[in-house]
Amino acid sequence: MPALTQGFRSASRVLRIWSAVFQLLLWLWLDARNWSYPGGVSEARRAARQRRRARWLTAELLELGSAFIKLGQLLSARPDVLPASWVDELSRLQDSVPAFSFETAQALLEQELGDRCAEIIDLDPDPLGAASLAQVHRASLRSGRQVVFKIQRPGLERLFRLDLEVMQQVAAVLQRHPSWGVGRDWVSIAQECRRVLLRELDFRLEAEHAARFRQQFLDDPGIRIPAVVWELTTRRVLCLDYVPGIKINDREAILEAGIDPAVVAEKGAASYLQQLVRFGFFHADPHPGNLAVARDGALIYYDFGMVGSLSQGLRSRLGRMVTAAAARDSGALVSELQAAGVIAADIDPGPVRRLVRVMLTEALTPPFSANVIEKLSGDLYELVYGQPFRLPPELIFVMRALSTFEGVGRSLDPSFSLVAIARPYLLPLMTGSGNAPNDLFNQLGRQAVEVGSRALGLPQRLDDSLVRIEQGDLQVQIRAGETDRQLRRMVTAQHAIGQSVLLGCLSLATALLAASARPALAVAPLILGVPVGLSWLKLQTRLRRDIRIEKLPGASAGS
Repeated sequence: MPALTQGFRSASRVLRIWSAVFQLLLWLWLDARNWSYPGGVSEARRAARQRRRARWLTAELLELGSAFIKLGQLLSARPDVLPASWVDELSRLQDSVPAFSFETAQALLEQELGDRCAEIIDLDPDPLGAASLAQVHRASLRSGRQVVFKIQRPGLERLFRLDLEVMQQVAAVLQRHPSWGVGRDWVSIAQECRRVLLRELDFRLEAEHAARFRQQFLDDPGIRIPAVVWELTTRRVLCLDYVPGIKINDREAILEAGIDPAVVAEKGAASYLQQLVRFGFFHADPHPGNLAVARDGALIYYDFGMVGSLSQGLRSRLGRMVTAAAARDSGALVSELQAAGVIAADIDPGPVRRLVRVMLTEALTPPFSANVIEKLSGDLYELVYGQPFRLPPELIFVMRALSTFEGVGRSLDPSFSLVAIARPYLLPLMTGSGNAPNDLFNQLGRQAVEVGSRALGLPQRLDDSLVRIEQGDLQVQIRAGETDRQLRRMVTAQHAIGQSVLLGCLSLATALLAASARPALAVAPLILGVPVGLSWLKLQTRLRRDIRIEKLPGASAGS
């Protein structure tokens, strides 16, 4: 009987998930049809409807629970597969759910810790917080140590695996769709989500992340990370030191404690830039719920379930990108992005260079805008969606985390500028390490050697080219990006005009036959008009997309 009940619950769960998926797909199909907009379609109406759909999806993910909340958080780091409005809405997704009973928490502790539960002499029945994966209870140990226990929700792993299995099926359906599957590997995204989410179920990994963060800032009294109590930590229970503090967005309480909010904001920015530049290991979710201020003004980090890391190769690549950005060399920056695989090598770089040039001018021209990182993130998200871009997840997490931290800093200090604070921390990144002068000379030396080797090889390359010209083997390809786009638009417009004329003729034939002695014949041109109308809608969509590309900043300038 219990097995039958569990099977029924699983079937109900699968049905609930698929009903939400089909509802979303139906709305997306309607949104792509101009006739679904009463009073006519416009870009503003499309954008407003997209925001409503994003809000609906966020609410659905919250209602579906743990795995889907985490899925939404991961998708908010994929602006290459979702529009910017959806990414923005999903990035606000916080996993807040009702707490489970104290009796259940006690039973789970006894199940996980066994005889080690004797070390706990006082467990607070009221949780400090509850989320989709776990809830947190304060406790006292026999040694007098004040700790908190993060206890995983009961039955979570079974539910996770069921939800992840359905996600795989949904991804397979999306991948086969002729429109939504183009340029997006939904199956790989689902597999990556599965890997990440199953890792989050093992609290021992989060304990390792917390210990690594604590080690990084061990010598910095201004940064505080709770220590892990390893002997009371298991796969489903995490025990940390209790480190109380004032929520970082509670500016009034911070002022009442005699702490300068501007100093806290600068301290937080400095610590975050150290994570990126010095350590290459950073907190990927620094929202106000995961940050607090101690009574002595120290900054406290909580919750290390979502972290990011930058490999040495990626940090070196970032250094060259920062160097190009500092010199406002949009061409060199785009070349570095192409070399990193962020931008496809076979696309026209002209529009990308123009947008990058505008972004650099806005970001690096004093006085610095207070929310420059947020605006740059928005520009980046608009740029990559629907284009041949594949941003590494690490870079997306960096941009999103910096944007979130910038918002936290502005809530503490309206004049906060992350770009201004970042300058001294970017120099080591630009030069490769903290030894700036030597590294800079080494870099110049390497560039001189590279230029010299190319110069020595130039005569041979010229000789080879001359031989190929004499033999007729050299082919020259000339590509004018602006002309290509104009020609494509002209051809598309001509096709659209032809389809419009054909639709008009079919409509006229329908009207004439309907008024004739045999009105039933009017059905024939009406049926023929359906595929013609669909083709016309597709051409209109393509024209609107080309027009949006033309409206990119600086599109009228040469590339």
